[in-house]
Amino acid sequence: METQVKTLAIAGCGKLGCIVARAAASGFLPGYELTALFSRTVGKAEALARELGDGGRRCTVARTFDDLLALRPDFLVEAAAPAALRQWALPALQAGISVVCLSIGALADDAFYADVMRTAREHGSRLYVVSGATGGFDVLQTAALMGGASAEFFNEKGPDALRGTPVYDDSLQTERRTVFSGTASEAIKLFPTKVNVTVAAARASVGPERMKVSIQSTPGFKGDTQRVEIRNEQVRAVVDVYSSTAEIAAWSVVSTLRNIASPVVFV
Repeated sequence: METQVKTLAIAGCGKLGCIVARAAASGFLPGYELTALFSRTVGKAEALARELGDGGRRCTVARTFDDLLALRPDFLVEAAAPAALRQWALPALQAGISVVCLSIGALADDAFYADVMRTAREHGSRLYVVSGATGGFDVLQTAALMGGASAEFFNEKGPDALRGTPVYDDSLQTERRTVFSGTASEAIKLFPTKVNVTVAAARASVGPERMKVSIQSTPGFKGDTQRVEIRNEQVRAVVDVYSSTAEIAAWSVVSTLRNIASPVVFV
């Protein structure tokens, strides 16, 4: 029996969304057909559609998010921002469209998280939380299920990555400093686009209010170090990932979609 091809749409045509689209166009997503693109900056979606069209693929550019929903893709990749996920997730799930999301920081809000779970359950859809620039969700979930778990998340950034945030000042260019210590819930409020992975790891384990987070600024440091540690009476696990760019987040979407469609699933 032939496997039915699933249709795929991408909402958010910045760097990460483009990587997912190009991966689909290059054959990394067998079992899916990329059919639609949406960006709040329409020109970005149009430029990406033209690029993909040069390779023989035709993608519809949705002018509004409602237009995208009307196309009824099977899967929607969200590659925008937590505010966008808050706006888009429930309407998509209500339409029976499963969402693969990058802007996981939106899920720190317990009420919104509960709405997502209820809506997906009622409409037969799912929201997939990708690992992004961290990983180990399987062991985090397992250790938490065993009971008595505590978890901590350490993030290292260069000072330039913190520009425009409340913690930045020029002394960070020469002084190594812990610029934040608190919970994942507190971290995502202070850095709404910088620490989505802390919320993802928290939701996979002890929850945003119990996940302890520290962020260190290191002069001259490029990229991100993400280290999450969970322990209970029987288990201590550390997942330590360094990435020089954010591209791993987009490729984690590709990996998740491949896993969804695969007859053998790694969990």
